[in-house]
Amino acid sequence: MNKLHRPHARAAGVSIIEALVALVIISVGMLGIAGLYLTSMQAGRSANLRMQAINLVTDMSDHIRSNKRGLPNYKASATDKGTAHDCDTVQCTPVEIAENDIFVWKKAISAALPANANGSLVYTDVPDVLPGLKEPDYCELLITWREAGSDVDSTYKTTVEL
Repeated sequence: MNKLHRPHARAAGVSIIEALVALVIISVGMLGIAGLYLTSMQAGRSANLRMQAINLVTDMSDHIRSNKRGLPNYKASATDKGTAHDCDTVQCTPVEIAENDIFVWKKAISAALPANANGSLVYTDVPDVLPGLKEPDYCELLITWREAGSDVDSTYKTTVEL
């Protein structure tokens, strides 16, 4: 008999069991990759929102520093909306500039962060301890928001020395 045509020779190739085991292993690996992808997407969104908050706080800090005479008016709770003034075409007082800065800042927070986001400002006038030695005043800026699918608030807080 010819050695090439053996009736009981071992079958060469892949059995259906081996193929199914390989498919299960690949499926588990793909599920792991999908989970990592979703986690990285959420982390990217969180980083983007935090960067937006940092930019908003930095911008407001610049506005506060540029309005030295209106410093005591940079106070706003999370629910305050500020007051709109047309300071682009009309000469505004330092108080009106501060109110308008707060109004514009609150609108920017609403536009850049989730709907539940809010910001607050607390200006603190530090009394001078020694005559002739001016203690720096400061303003604390806080932005709080809650990301979709989370039950914990995210915050960004900074203190600006003036």
